[in-house]
Parts: sequence; C-alpha cells; structure tokens
Amino acid sequence: MRNKCIRNLAFHQKRPTTMHQDTQKWLTVITVLVVSLSKSCILGAPQVPCFFIFGDSLADNGNNNLLGTLAKVNYAPYGIDYPGGVPTGRFSNGKTTVDVLAEFLGFEIPIPPFATTIGQDTVKGLNYASDGAAGIRAETGSNLGGHISLDHQLQNHQITILRIASILRTNKQQTLQYLNKCLYSVGMGNNDYINNYFTPQFFPTSKRYTPEQYASVLIDQYTRQILTLYNQYGARKVVLVGLGLIGCTPNAISKANGTACVDELNSAAQIFNQKLVSLVNQLNTNLTNAKFIYVNSTGMSSGDPTSVGFKVLNVGCCPVDNVGQCIRS
Repeated sequence: MRNKCIRNLAFHQKRPTTMHQDTQKWLTVITVLVVSLSKSCILGAPQVPCFFIFGDSLADNGNNNLLGTLAKVNYAPYGIDYPGGVPTGRFSNGKTTVDVLAEFLGFEIPIPPFATTIGQDTVKGLNYASDGAAGIRAETGSNLGGHISLDHQLQNHQITILRIASILRTNKQQTLQYLNKCLYSVGMGNNDYINNYFTPQFFPTSKRYTPEQYASVLIDQYTRQILTLYNQYGARKVVLVGLGLIGCTPNAISKANGTACVDELNSAAQIFNQKLVSLVNQLNTNLTNAKFIYVNSTGMSSGDPTSVGFKVLNVGCCPVDNVGQCIRS
C-alpha cells in the first residue's frame, strides 16, 4: 500500500527535463521519507496530518503583505503564472517549492500563511516564511523594515501549538504526539548573506567575520533553533533546505556588470551548505527518534538552464528596483 501511495504522489507527471528531474527527485525523497515514517497510508488523504513551513522569500506566501517593509511582492508581475494570475505575496511568478511539495503530500490547497489564518485550518499546518527579510540572525533584513526572523517564526509556531491544543481539546502530551506526525520544512540563511553579510553599508558582519567564520556562527545559532523545534515543539520529520545560488538572483545579476552570476556570493553559500550537511548528519546520529533530511538546492538548480528554455543568462527575469525586487508592471 505504501509503494502505491508513493507512485500516486510522485510519478503521475510527464517526463521532466534535467533540472526538473533534480527538483522532482528531492520532492520524491521527501515524500518517501514521510510515508516510510508513517504507520499507514490512506489513498486520497494527505501523507501527514499537518505541514509547517519556516523560511524566507523562497517559501513566503503572504506573511509580509501586512508588514511595514520594502520586502513585499503583492503586485504584478509577481504571480502572473499562479492560478488566477494574481499576486499573492509569493516571491515568484507562480507556485513555490513548498506549494508543490504540499501537493505531493496530498494536500488539496496550499498551506496558508500564519498572518491571515485562524480556526480549523490551523490544524493542517501553517506557513511562517517571510519575504526577503527573514534570517537566522535577528537583525537580518532590518534594513528593509519589518521582518520575521526565524526566532520570531518559532514564537509564532508556539502560538499555533496553543491554538491546535484548543481546537483538538488535547493536553500538552497529546498535542506533542500529534505534532510528532507532521512535516516541517525549514529553509533559512539566504538573507543572512544577501541582506546582512553582503550589505556592509547596513551591517558589520563582513568586517567581523571571514566567510568561514560567519558560516560557523550561523550554523551554531541555527542548531539551537532547530533543537528548539525538536525539544519544545515536537518536530520529528524535518526538511532542512540548503542555500541556493544566491549569486544568480535577479538582484545579484543586476550588479554583476554583465556576468551571469556573482561567484563571491555563491562561494559563501557553499561554505554554509557544507556545514549544514554536517549538522544534518549530527542530528540524525544523536536524535534517533527523528529524521532530518538535507535538500541540495544548489544541486537542483545547477543543470543546463538552456535545457528548460532559458536563452538569456546574464539578465534577470525582470528589471529590479534598488532593493532587488521586480519593478511594478
């Protein structure tokens, strides 16, 4: 039965091209992880009772819309390929990776944002991610205005847990047992470089630390935050998403004097990723009643861009403003 569920979730699609194959591979791995850790599989039902998402602009689906911040994308051309063609607060032309993963897991609708969701929908999971400004470090992104750091997102999750206990009418132990069954996606760190380390006009971190030292400082704090999710909030199935090619964003490309990507940013991100892999291995060794999986975002996006139709590689998908976001269309 489990294998049948996996097939239904993962393989009813046309054969993808190389870069899409890598993305689908990781989504399939995560789905297999969830199903293998579940005691049963019911066709037509989500593979987990709830899905909680912590992250930045790669995952946000509207939490920043109500913030006083420049990191806000509730305007066109964002959302032009999303169902209905309207901007939702996603830092994307269409669905995000966590939207697609939720579909793989069997959820009928995307996991809703924490900022605008109350009531029964809370029980199925929430998205705490914050556009452009969220980081592992509390100050990251503050140059843009209001922001929801990972520590703040964890505080929001604590509020959610109290709401779930009230809705389900469960005590603390019963609530934690429910949360043990959920999937947690955590993807942080991109902005700790883009809107902290590599913005020395606002932050001193690049003067205090070498890239190697800074990655260690970030991982030390990240470790404490992940352990909070495990120890206090019952997380037992955790996806940790590595940093992507941050030197290849439209904002980075716009400052690269015609080159396709900024190697300095990508190199720093890879130092962080190497340490994150070590952290995932350490967590799996020490916390045997949980499962942590590392998602290689760089590997997913390192194929030949021309194979999926990209023809111009040294110009972003849209003209950007002074904070790196698409200019309103």
